Amino acid sequence: MTMQHFNLHTHSVYSDGKSQPREIVEEAIQQGFTTLGFSEHSPLPFDNNFSVKEADMPHYVAEIAQLKEEFKDKIDLYFAVEADYITGTSERFAVTKEKYHLDYLIGGVHLVGQSANPDEIWFIDGPKWEVYDEGLQKFFDGDIRRAVRRFYEQSNEMIENEQFDIIAHFDKIKMHNRDRYFHEDEPWYRKLALETLDLIREKGLVMEINTRGIYKKRYNGFYPSLWLMEEAYKMGIPAIISADAHHFSEISLEFEAAEEALKKAGYRSVVNFKDGHWVEKIL
Repeated sequence: MTMQHFNLHTHSVYSDGKSQPREIVEEAIQQGFTTLGFSEHSPLPFDNNFSVKEADMPHYVAEIAQLKEEFKDKIDLYFAVEADYITGTSERFAVTKEKYHLDYLIGGVHLVGQSANPDEIWFIDGPKWEVYDEGLQKFFDGDIRRAVRRFYEQSNEMIENEQFDIIAHFDKIKMHNRDRYFHEDEPWYRKLALETLDLIREKGLVMEINTRGIYKKRYNGFYPSLWLMEEAYKMGIPAIISADAHHFSEISLEFEAAEEALKKAGYRSVVNFKDGHWVEKIL
């Protein structure tokens, strides 16, 4: 069993997860977790099959609050969203946080573009690499450098303009690439990723080490890659290991491997959330 007994990146049936919140809480307690944070995908201004619906947000808030009270002697439960940033389209993160009294916010880019029309946005996530390839051709004429640059530019806009706590899988643009269009050791790619990493440092964000690519067999490493963990360590960026769980069985998958990767990068601790503050936990 891993030494990290907490996960702050968790999805339930309220967004694109497969488990009820109660099932996830009970599994976390069974595994000896001290902390669990729910982070559904934030509402978006167009129909989709992955984010929580605006109309369901009050129910989500109420259920987590009820579970928080019911299990307060066994586990610390927190309430958040993984806020999707889309240029000129998504709701301001601070507005979302205040509206629903969120404990913390995770910021991420899954949809590249600047439109409220989902047919005009490149979806870089999900289980199908074909969607990534189709979008690359449709929106960028197959120009991978321009496409990747836009992903990182949009990420930088989010970091500079929004208020949030944890940055999610910040190099996820590599997932469906699978070393077909570019390699991470190419100078142009490294320059883009490092510029974003420096902004993460400047804004004092927590960088997640996301394990989902490995256990879902969509990518053979972590987000971010080891070389970026090493650079983040040199910059003094705090890290947290996240399962990005979509089922109760996933809440701690590959955590031990992630700890080893962080240690290899130089880290000797991660952070956890406790009553509105970040608390250091030794690896």
